[in-house]
Amino acid sequence: MKRYDLRHLKDDFEPRMKEILQEKHKPTETLIFLFEIGDFTPIQRSADLVKECGYELYNSLKFNEVDWTIVVKK
Repeated sequence: MKRYDLRHLKDDFEPRMKEILQEKHKPTETLIFLFEIGDFTPIQRSADLVKECGYELYNSLKFNEVDWTIVVKK
């Protein structure tokens, strides 16, 4: 399991998330991403990116007023 905190990137987290998803990971490895949502549009964009990169979205949840977590697996 690997955790990536992308909150410091604010609304520009997608390029880094895509870069991470395109890295070589073990087939059974779970990846956890944290990012800021501001409005809710980044949620759908992140889900689309996960699918585009060939991963499955396992969980997606808001854990405070501005931060979101998603869990993905290949």
